[in-house]
Amino acid sequence: MAAAVAAEAARGTPVADAVCGNLPAVPAAERGAWRGVAAAWRVATEAGAPLAPSLRGFAGSLRSLADAQREIAVALAAPIATARLVMVLPGVGILFGLVLGFDSLTVLFTTPPGLVCLVAGSVLMMVALAWNRRLVAAARPATLTPGLRFELMAIAVSGGAAFDRASASVLRALESTGVPPTDDAAAVEAVLALSRRAGVPAAELLRSEAEEARRAARADAAAKASVLAVRLMLPLGLCVLPAFMLLGVAPLLLAVITSTISGI
Repeated sequence: MAAAVAAEAARGTPVADAVCGNLPAVPAAERGAWRGVAAAWRVATEAGAPLAPSLRGFAGSLRSLADAQREIAVALAAPIATARLVMVLPGVGILFGLVLGFDSLTVLFTTPPGLVCLVAGSVLMMVALAWNRRLVAAARPATLTPGLRFELMAIAVSGGAAFDRASASVLRALESTGVPPTDDAAAVEAVLALSRRAGVPAAELLRSEAEEARRAARADAAAKASVLAVRLMLPLGLCVLPAFMLLGVAPLLLAVITSTISGI
């Protein structure tokens, strides 16, 4: 990405446009950060803010976000691994029956009771898989760049622009770089209003709010990951274990009964 953007910038392409144009070349998980970089570059250019300090501060915020993403991934690793492990229980039950010498597969695929168990168990497993995926997706952070609007506004006002002009510049940058809309516009305006009343530099207040937004997002993600470990027990108890009984235990019992009756 850096080499491609530098090459296009050398040919006269604006850096923000070059970053957005090369987004398909980076993994999807990194595109949100690159869009934020493009937006920060565009705002700094329009506001006349020094690029080096602005981008250095923005790089620090991105490192903080990357640390938060790694913490979230670590917190989610154990619940996701547990969910994947319990999904193989029905297959283990079938193999266990084969090891004991009972043809569970024949019972499942050739007898009416076995077919009923096969269909019901397969449906339960598909429901459990979809349920697990939905729970894991809900536990992941919805916003990959919390506090971005505060950071961009801090860059805009550090260039000496009026608040109204800075707000318009940030809005244009967010729209042109494709950053998903956020609901923190009112919070940004509240910080600017406080800066007007108290006579405090707005940039420092905005950066403090951005850091607070990142801390809150990190804590929220950690809480969701902790709750996920408990919620994953619901598909386990309601879907996976019944599917294990239908696909692993019931065919084994049917095979035992069939072999006993045929032996008599």
